[in-house]
Amino acid sequence: MNDLHREALVADAHNDLLMLVARRPRERWSEYFRERWIPQLREGGIDVQVLPVFIDDEFRPEGALRETLRMIEAAHRIAETNSDEVALCTAPGDLAAATAGGKIALVLALEGCPQIDNDLELLQTMQRLGVRMASFTHFGRSALGDGSGEDAAGSRLTHAGVEAVGLLEELGVLIDVSHVGRGGVDHILELATKPVVASHSSAFGLREHHRNLTDSQLRGIAATGGVICVNFFAGFLTGEEKPTIEHLADHLEYVVDVAGEDHVGLGSDFVAEVFGEKIPACDRPVVIQGLAAEVYVPGLEGPAGMPLVTDALQRRGLPEAIIRKILGENLVHALSS
Repeated sequence: MNDLHREALVADAHNDLLMLVARRPRERWSEYFRERWIPQLREGGIDVQVLPVFIDDEFRPEGALRETLRMIEAAHRIAETNSDEVALCTAPGDLAAATAGGKIALVLALEGCPQIDNDLELLQTMQRLGVRMASFTHFGRSALGDGSGEDAAGSRLTHAGVEAVGLLEELGVLIDVSHVGRGGVDHILELATKPVVASHSSAFGLREHHRNLTDSQLRGIAATGGVICVNFFAGFLTGEEKPTIEHLADHLEYVVDVAGEDHVGLGSDFVAEVFGEKIPACDRPVVIQGLAAEVYVPGLEGPAGMPLVTDALQRRGLPEAIIRKILGENLVHALSS
């Protein structure tokens, strides 16, 4: 790990590790997290880790809220029992206190809101439990809007989705546009009066995939004061070419050029361990939205590889101040507002 990475504030807006914690018996949650994930996060120099609550299809619709509560409880328990190493940050001011004390700051986020459906009062419940960020859908259709996999429908937010924008802003929960369809992203940007984030999205201008954001959307997020956290998933970075760290650096630089240096961050979306544990051999290879999902940028299969991002940006000659913003300062500013 080079000196800049070691000294910088490093924040990752999307790692699904909480899914793997919750798969274990509750008696193992704390020990597993301490043995498996704290070493990786420390090796990667990660100071702030957003933990999305993603609900697999097996729990939808009836079990979505139950599994959500289990995952949130798991996050609270791993923080309480590993309080020498991590802190769960449930309010804006918590991040500074945690990182100043040398702890890894953990932040809860909802990915897709299947546990909410039309019952928007549950958004306040989630906020009370410590959720700091929420996205409206995944690839498909939800009660709040359509995911990017439904772009052919040309839809915007539902009535409930419009109401959710106002409620989340009132609650101080960041709205996350990653996975939202093109019309829905534009609709959110029309309505937003506070910063909006994209927790794990890359640039459509470099890779034309519906999960990536267009230049106008990148500028629109920046105009809210928000942050675009670039996804490391190989299929969203490049097409037929073998993915490299340079493809990721291309997307980071591109977003800097389009949205500005104050509006770029990291949203790793590390999935290698998730797929390795959850997908049986008979269901391999994993294909998501027509993409080979088990192709990774070499060295970026997990959080321990995060220093490679700093190395790549330094090789390109980016000023240290901009690299520090990309690595974490921008995202932490949004989470602390």
